[in-house]
Parts: sequence; C-alpha cells; structure tokens
Amino acid sequence: MSDRTFDAGDVTLERVREYVWEIPQEGAMRAPARVLASEALLEEIKEDKTLEQITNTTHLPGITNYAICMPDGHQGYGFPVGGVGALDAETGCISPGAVGYDINCGVRMMRTNLTYDELQGTEEELVDSLFENIPSGLGGGGIVEAGVDTVDEILERGVDWALEHGHAVEEDLAHCEDEGVRPGADADRISQKAKDRGKNQIGSLGSGNHFLEVQRVTDVFDETVGDAFGLEEDQIVVLIHCGSRGLGHQTCNDYLRQIEQQHQGLLNQLPDKELAAAPAGSQLAEDYYAAMNAAINFAWVNRQLIMHRTRKVFERVFDRSWEEMDMHLLYDVAHNIAKKETHTVGVGPEGRPVRDGEAVDREERELYVHRKGATRAFPAGHPEVPKAYRDVGQPVIIPGSMGAGSYVLRGGENSMDLTFGSTAHGAGRLMSRTQAKNEYWGGDVQQELEEQDQIYVKAQSGATVAEEAPGVYKDVDEVVRVSDALGIGDKVARTFPVCNIKG
Repeated sequence: MSDRTFDAGDVTLERVREYVWEIPQEGAMRAPARVLASEALLEEIKEDKTLEQITNTTHLPGITNYAICMPDGHQGYGFPVGGVGALDAETGCISPGAVGYDINCGVRMMRTNLTYDELQGTEEELVDSLFENIPSGLGGGGIVEAGVDTVDEILERGVDWALEHGHAVEEDLAHCEDEGVRPGADADRISQKAKDRGKNQIGSLGSGNHFLEVQRVTDVFDETVGDAFGLEEDQIVVLIHCGSRGLGHQTCNDYLRQIEQQHQGLLNQLPDKELAAAPAGSQLAEDYYAAMNAAINFAWVNRQLIMHRTRKVFERVFDRSWEEMDMHLLYDVAHNIAKKETHTVGVGPEGRPVRDGEAVDREERELYVHRKGATRAFPAGHPEVPKAYRDVGQPVIIPGSMGAGSYVLRGGENSMDLTFGSTAHGAGRLMSRTQAKNEYWGGDVQQELEEQDQIYVKAQSGATVAEEAPGVYKDVDEVVRVSDALGIGDKVARTFPVCNIKG
C-alpha cells in the first residue's frame, strides 16, 4: 500500500484525491467504481462484499460516469447499501435490487420548541406512551387499517391523502421531499398480495433498524443554516425512521421475479443475478417505476401518520397543543429509490460518459439515479429544494446508532458534480444481525444505555436491541466528517438520543 493506493485484498483502489478512491474500469466493467471514504472507513468497508458489489454494479447497462459507494457503505442485496448508480433512462436500465426491498426506507425529523431541561423527568412516561401508541414490530397492526380503495388512494396520492383525512397540515407537504407525492405512481402496478400485506401496516414502524427517537440538539455548527432549519442547541427534536413495510418488500420481490423471467438475456450479462434489471423503455421497466413510485408514496404516508400520532402523545404528556410546542416537520428524506433526474454529465467520443480530467463536452441527460441507503443532497439554489430551504440547501438527516449522535447536514455545493446530488444515509453497519445477536445481549445494552448515557430504550424484544447495539455500527462522526470534507453534505447540527422505541 502507498499513499496512492489502498490494498483491499482482491482489489486495489487508486487514490483520485483525498477521500476519493477508484476501482479502475477493466474487463466487462462499463465504468470505474468509486468509494468515498477515509482509510479508517476503508478498513471496515473491505471486510465484507461491498467492494465486490460496487464493482459488479458497473456492469449494468447505461451506468454513467462511475458507480459510487458512500462512506457508510456495507454489503447489501446485490447492490451495496450506501450505493449510488446513475443509469441512462433511454439506453440503460432500472434495477429493483439497486433500489432495495424496503422502498423509501427514509427518515424525517420533527422539531419542537421544548428544551432538554423541560423534558427531563418525563423520559419514562414519554417512552412508554410512544411505545403504547405507535405500532411496531413484525406483522400487522397500524394506526390506520384500510380497505383496498383506501390503499389505492394512498399509493397514488401520497401525503395529500393524509392531509385530506386530518393526519397532516399543509406545511408537512411543503417540507417533504417531492412534497410527499411521486408523479407517475400507479396503484394498478402493485400486486394484490402487496396491498394485502400493507393495508394493516399503515402507520407502523416495523422492526429491524427502524425506530422513533426523541433527541436533543447538542451542537449547531452553522448558525445561519441552523436558523433556517429552525435548530438551536438544547432543543428537543424527534427522528422517525421507517419505510414501506410489507408492501414495499413484496413489490420488490414481485418485480425481481418478473425481470428474471422476462429479461434473462440481460441477466446473463451481469455478474450477480441480484442486480436483475429491466431495460429502459421496456414495459416492465415502466411498470416497476410506476409501482416503485406508489410504494414511495405509501412510505411517506406511513411516516406522516407516525409523526401525527407522536404529536398527540406529546400533547398528553406535556399538556399543551402540538402547535404550542411548534412540532413542525423539518424535512423528510427518502432512501432506497430510483428517480428520473436530469444531470449534466461529461460526454466523450461516441456519446460515452467520461472520467475526470478528460477534455469533453457536457450535456444534460435523464438518468435513473438509484440511491440505495443513500440520501439525496441537493445544494442551495436547486429548484427541487423546498422554498423554505432553497437559499441554504436541502436538509439531510444522518441517523447514528442508539448510543451515538445523529446529524443534520445540508446538501453540499460539490454534490451534483461528485455524487449526482447524494450523500450517506447513516452510520452503516459493521456487523450482520446474526453476529450482533451473538455478541450482545439486549437487556444489557438497554441497561447500559440508560445508566451511562441517560437514553431510555423500549423495544418489542431484546433481540432487536442487540441487533442495533451501538457497537454494530460504523463511527457516524467519521462518516459525516468525510461527507463534509468532500462538500457533498455539510455539517449543520448534531443531536443525541433521549428516548428510543423500536420494533
């Protein structure tokens, strides 16, 4: 290893510049692969199949510029979690595996005007009430149990449905990515089996790494942006992390199976069948895109209902209205999506995308930007950033583990050039769930968090707590440091857990 290369065993990465490493294009690769990480993070990333998976991703038709692995990258299903791949929307493809099973597994942050001092003494009552009132865990049970017609409305209308039915206010839509509704969503492209799985889960956390966490703001690094986001030190905020539940999982599974049957020729060209993709322009690509958009809407409604129920819990515990506590949505960001976006890319001979430093023309292209375990991070001035934040950049929310801080960033000025307007989505796992359960005991983790850090955790089972123990995750501070240094997501504020409920 030298200061120009990093030896990861089966692959050697070449240093492009600080925190940017490249796996050169060779063989059947259609582009290079890039990893955005410090050497400390690379030491962890190389321990699983992340580097193999991001290299495999470059075999997808239409891959533009390079496949990208974020600082929180770890092994996923075919496509690494923390992966970004921009595939040409005319000549490329769309891949359900590169989106993920939990479509629009995302996070939203709600701010309040409560201070940590005001909350102290209520922690146990608050965590108990949240756990009792917000459905969590595997299987059914949600805030709203719906018939098929209602599910179809949610799939096509998104958070606008929640507004009409009293579960949202106008400002919630204005502060949600895409205003809480994806155009082109088609409920008819979602199978009946998926709808049946989702109809009793609307407004539920689910299990695994999904959670609702009450946090306090410990640091504000950029006061101007912090003020625009409505954040200040010692303030209480609420973070909600969940997705499209069984409906999204079934939708991914449905389309993977169909693609395997109908597009075997493309599948045979790929090094991993988990990257199964439908060619752009095919009926199956159009159907999956419409179904995925519908599942995105479902997930946004899911988080909206949980947030609205959280407002009601706070009203009871603190004996005042949620409006008096200024419990407004700061922002909601989506992970596990592929969106048609227009980006300016370098184009070389015969229209091929090019690498840094080559003398080329630049043109706008429509791309399927796959962000699997990655966050959109559009900079200041981008027209898709909500008006309230357009002057400072899109809010980006980066959850840490139960025992570590989380971060609020803003889209950095280099994100469009380096990452198709993307950054990391969390700390990123170090251990599999099985390994975590072998190494940690949930009750011990729970007790230690309460005694040492004054963090109150309630979950459906000790196994869930063990799976999400702080030691299971990478160092979120290091992940965010790299994002900030690269200018793809700039630090605004840090938060620390107070109460946490899990499935």
